[in-house]
Amino acid sequence: MSASPRVAPRAVPRVAPRAVPRVLSIAGTDPTGGAGVHADLKSIAANGGYGMAVVTALVAQNTRGVRSVHMPPVEFLTQQLDAVSDDVAIDAVKIGMLGTVEVIRAVEEWLGRVTPPVVVLDPVMIATSGDRLLDRAAEEALRTLVARVDVVTPNIPELAILAGEPAATGWDDVIAQAARVAERHGVRVLAKGGHLAGAGAGARARAGERMPDALVHPNGDVVEVAGVRIETTNTHGTGCSLSAALATRVAQTGDWVAATTESKRWLAESIRHGAALEVGGGNGPVSHFAGLWARGGLSTRPTPEDVRTAWWEEIASERAAIDALPFVRGLGDGTLARDEFTTYLAQDALYLRDYARVLAEASRLAPAQDAQAFWALGAHGALAAEMQLHESWLGEPNGGRRPGAERADAVAPAPVTVAYLDHLLAVAARGDYAVLIAALLPCFWLYQDVGTRLHALSHAEHPYRSWLDTYGDAAFAASTARAIEIVTTAAATADEGTRAAMLEAFRRSSRHEVAFFADAGQAPGAAG
Repeated sequence: MSASPRVAPRAVPRVAPRAVPRVLSIAGTDPTGGAGVHADLKSIAANGGYGMAVVTALVAQNTRGVRSVHMPPVEFLTQQLDAVSDDVAIDAVKIGMLGTVEVIRAVEEWLGRVTPPVVVLDPVMIATSGDRLLDRAAEEALRTLVARVDVVTPNIPELAILAGEPAATGWDDVIAQAARVAERHGVRVLAKGGHLAGAGAGARARAGERMPDALVHPNGDVVEVAGVRIETTNTHGTGCSLSAALATRVAQTGDWVAATTESKRWLAESIRHGAALEVGGGNGPVSHFAGLWARGGLSTRPTPEDVRTAWWEEIASERAAIDALPFVRGLGDGTLARDEFTTYLAQDALYLRDYARVLAEASRLAPAQDAQAFWALGAHGALAAEMQLHESWLGEPNGGRRPGAERADAVAPAPVTVAYLDHLLAVAARGDYAVLIAALLPCFWLYQDVGTRLHALSHAEHPYRSWLDTYGDAAFAASTARAIEIVTTAAATADEGTRAAMLEAFRRSSRHEVAFFADAGQAPGAAG
């Protein structure tokens, strides 16, 4: 491979956001409608754009494979491109199958004249069979074209060709290879993990396994987009569909990360529903409009797992802040002063009294009997066990008191305790069940997260072993898992407005948890 000069990312002209961007697909055909310009036009429409198409190749193919390819004269390709751009303002271009050096150069020359605001290249270089579709000269011409676009979306074998290296076999290697291509050509690279399936002797990809993509920038920044593998044979045209969706979403928003994330969510939803189309006997197409048909809108409805992943990432900074607190560190290694711990427990006991009332309100509002029972048990059984733990530290039987301990009813609530309870009681008073249970979730999830990790430090002589054992045991983990299931299922089935309100309540409670731990051990004044 000849060395390509390192170049800066292509300067993208500033354009006004387009509610319905005009997106041109430059690619080959697929008579069965699952790939090429046929898939691109569906993808563009499904993601809110107006699709146009210029054909580079006429392909006789179906879901089982390619039978023949006819390349129209390059002069006719140029006439198609000029006919569109002479008349229509183009907001984004998606480039797919090109095939020959002459076609690649014609498209590159047209891009130089027209300078579309957004250009996405899906480098069609490898057939499903693994055969190379381009000769060496065409591959070199395509590398030159890469430096003229905004983002390139190769699969793993195509990424290896662009890099001039062997195909990566692990996700970290994929990211590193994408970073080298991004830096060398001054282009964003959307690295995709799909072709890692089955890597290794005897390995078999399973549905639900982690399958991320990552947007790798020329400056080395990497933004990973989470995803899971879907067990299906309806994968025909997924590369075409994703790149066309990305071009459309970027033209709408100008936000590469948001466009990548939403495009991947849309594609996952379309893949899940592809089999229902019953098209072909080979690798069938995805169902591009499944979401629109189900909802009548553009925004995807997340699965409970999507909600879980997104919400957990939303509070990453809060989780890191809790881990860094001296109180939590001292609690884990046993160096925390006893009076700081008992002061914290006194505040926690005050908190739990009203927390129990809010749990009971969630039980009252719950629409299903199993959820009613869960929240009621949380208010009664689990809370009783927690209060027993507090009593064992804060008081002795027959009214006695351990040295240095404060009875909960002799302590005034600290401002952070009052603020947290005011938040929960206010949400409960509004009577929105979904938002209320989202506000309750951090007290399960964050405590279980901290407790699980600190429990590894527990031992027979640990001064706070009872606390570590309570929040690190299997029963509390199971209760937390059920709370997460109930809340994320409610969020996944809620309308967008309710889901946004749920997330905000969840965020606020998480911030209150940080403040509660941060204030732990600070001695408040006595109750009047």
